[in-house]
Amino acid sequence: MKQLEQYQELLAPINQFLQCPTPDEWVVEAAKPENLKTVLIDHLLCELKAGQSAMYLIRKYAVDKQSANSLLDWFKPYEDFAYRKTGSLETLKGKSNISKSIMAKSGSPYSQDLIDKMVLLIKEELHHFYQVLEIMEQRGIAYEPVTASRYAKGLLAEMATYEPQTLIDKLIIGAYIEARSCERFAKLAPHMDEDIAKFYISLLRSEARHYQDYLILAEEIAGKDISERVAFFGHLEAQLISSPDDDFKFHSGLPCD
Repeated sequence: MKQLEQYQELLAPINQFLQCPTPDEWVVEAAKPENLKTVLIDHLLCELKAGQSAMYLIRKYAVDKQSANSLLDWFKPYEDFAYRKTGSLETLKGKSNISKSIMAKSGSPYSQDLIDKMVLLIKEELHHFYQVLEIMEQRGIAYEPVTASRYAKGLLAEMATYEPQTLIDKLIIGAYIEARSCERFAKLAPHMDEDIAKFYISLLRSEARHYQDYLILAEEIAGKDISERVAFFGHLEAQLISSPDDDFKFHSGLPCD
């Protein structure tokens, strides 16, 4: 795919950052027409969870109480759709932008940078949620909840339990999730219908920036070299991606026969 070739420069640092490539067996499984529904619904939920993770970070570490409530209100229509089956493509239209300003807590040296990067990320993730839903509607794929894969849970289980290391670990994990998503969109695009392929390729730039934003924030907050911790989570992430996994999802491991 010609479009994909233009992104090779963008993908090079991501492929270097990840400690293993997605197994070809996963790509073959994901490209099967009978798995399209699972791929799209799980992708939809991954966009919501990525936005929620960023929202929880700024609610916990960076904003005043009023802004924390505004963030919850922003997510409500999406969470209502995903978890309570209320709302539709029409009711979600134009909801990815937040109208209220998000104010930083006083006394936190990194609050504003965390807010600036995470609010942009949230806007993009919620817009992507809407775009995936559009693709599903065009194909007559009805939304139904699916269980989460082991992937994010496996990474989060190894977080430190003391601050600021918990926050640093969350940011490093966020970087790996975004980088892996980017790599998988690129791997999958050549095997998908043209509209989905174009959509996946359009996501590469934002996903690549998200992983860098997470890493930059982690380094800023740590105030020291974090390469050892990054390598630790990289090894864990590679294990989850390359080991057998009987639950096929967007971030699942090696498909079982």
